[in-house]
Amino acid sequence: MPLTGTGEIVAPARDGGHGVGAFNVIQLEHAEAIVAGAEGVGAPVILQISENAVRYHGGLAPIGAATLAVARAAGVPVAVHLDHATDRSLVRQAVELGFTSVMFDASALDYEQNVRATAEVVAFCHEAGVWVEAELGEVGGKDGVHAPGVRTDPGEGAAFTRRTGVDALAVAVGTSHAMLTRDAVLDLELIGALRAAVPVPLVLHGSSGVADETLAAAVAHGMTKINIATHLNKAFTTAVRHRLTADSRLVDTRVYLGDGRTAVTAEVSRLLRLLTEPCGADPAAVAR
Repeated sequence: MPLTGTGEIVAPARDGGHGVGAFNVIQLEHAEAIVAGAEGVGAPVILQISENAVRYHGGLAPIGAATLAVARAAGVPVAVHLDHATDRSLVRQAVELGFTSVMFDASALDYEQNVRATAEVVAFCHEAGVWVEAELGEVGGKDGVHAPGVRTDPGEGAAFTRRTGVDALAVAVGTSHAMLTRDAVLDLELIGALRAAVPVPLVLHGSSGVADETLAAAVAHGMTKINIATHLNKAFTTAVRHRLTADSRLVDTRVYLGDGRTAVTAEVSRLLRLLTEPCGADPAAVAR
């Protein structure tokens, strides 16, 4: 199945009232596991590469090319997305490589600077047929959208979307990046208000810190693109740690990384069922 445009995956999900899983790739095993998990349930999926992952690999091209190759060989629709890019040159590289979307993060700037910078990136990307996500949360706050207590204003979100032309908006509703516990408290009423006011799909960052039933409720209230990274890293690391603890003589990386890949595959399938099947829109059904 050919590489699929991000908008071709996200827009129908928004219209249908269900979620799309967007999972972060750090190593090739992550990309393979995420696609295998999506194929296992017949669901589309988004592979994301963050600016931090690019730094880890020393550049976008190697991990980007590998991830695109995995996506093109998939049996389900797969999009490839640049996540949390603050460097415009990195956005250009992603477009040149063939990424289907980028998330440009200017949320640390004040509101007007964010609007101007984001609109410029949108103009460039749209000319190349690339879908753009942006972020709006704390205006002028150094911690951006994920500072404690910050919430996105629906009216401001709608105005920001109109002025920049973005295709999706990441909003602050109670999550935080890199949470190791799944006890984030979301403002579901605000999600509903944002869904009503903002004319593009909403994106939930920091979803690793959100419990299953709350993720289902977030989708039911209007969230569409659900970003998950740390939660999968926990599953991967737990499986690797278990294997290495059980066999101190093991040196074949294929064995323990294979265990990590298998664990992520299973968790991606489980999460995609939660987000895309009917129970994903019924928090009570999930709770049962």
